Amino acid sequence: MLNAPELSTPNRGTELSTAPLPYWLVNVPPADRPTHCPNFLRDICQKNIEILSTPDEQYCRQPWELVKEIVRTNRIDRFQRVPSDLRKYLEYKERIVASYGSILRFIIKERLRWGEGTAEDLKPKGRPFELDEDIKILYNDWPYGIEEGVVHLVVWTKFELEDDPATDDLTPRARREIDDYVTRMFRSRVPSDQVIWFKNWKSLKSVMAVEHFHVMLYKPDPGFLREITQGDEPLIARLGRSNL
Repeated sequence: MLNAPELSTPNRGTELSTAPLPYWLVNVPPADRPTHCPNFLRDICQKNIEILSTPDEQYCRQPWELVKEIVRTNRIDRFQRVPSDLRKYLEYKERIVASYGSILRFIIKERLRWGEGTAEDLKPKGRPFELDEDIKILYNDWPYGIEEGVVHLVVWTKFELEDDPATDDLTPRARREIDDYVTRMFRSRVPSDQVIWFKNWKSLKSVMAVEHFHVMLYKPDPGFLREITQGDEPLIARLGRSNL
């Protein structure tokens, strides 16, 4: 982790316009730039610093063919968000923790609506993928910076998706169970070459305590999306209208 420097005053004769901005000021309108690095951008990983240092207009969205290759090779660490979206995501996470005490409580109470945000709310009623009440499909609130037209969903489950501790990846049985579910729910309505899924390695999970995996659909029917998400809307879309 790196500590963010404070914004220093340029030396006499130095042109401010040619000095590179610190990562915590990139993509921020001049009138809104703080004089100190916000807390939510301090002590962050090098990957996020590099993303935040990129102007939005220089960011290249990952095309569908590359997205499929990333998933096929299980290199999901290559996914990243649009720089300004990453900034909003990190800021919103800080606000959520301040308001709810944890990301877990917010997810369970406000997004999944499975209870008040305790571990008891996550007890499944049936076996994996047996009962609809143990599963919820929602939009990814903070999707990756991928090609427009690719829809990023998250399938949340109350039951465990078994990992192999030796590989930090799904067991063959869990992978088969997920794939069968994806076939029933998604490939039955969307061409199979326009459906991919993956589960984050434990080291990459942003929400550790609620099981989930990701599904990406290429240009799916909007009516189908409304049906399976029950009219859900990602947080980033709602926050965009309210200016965070």
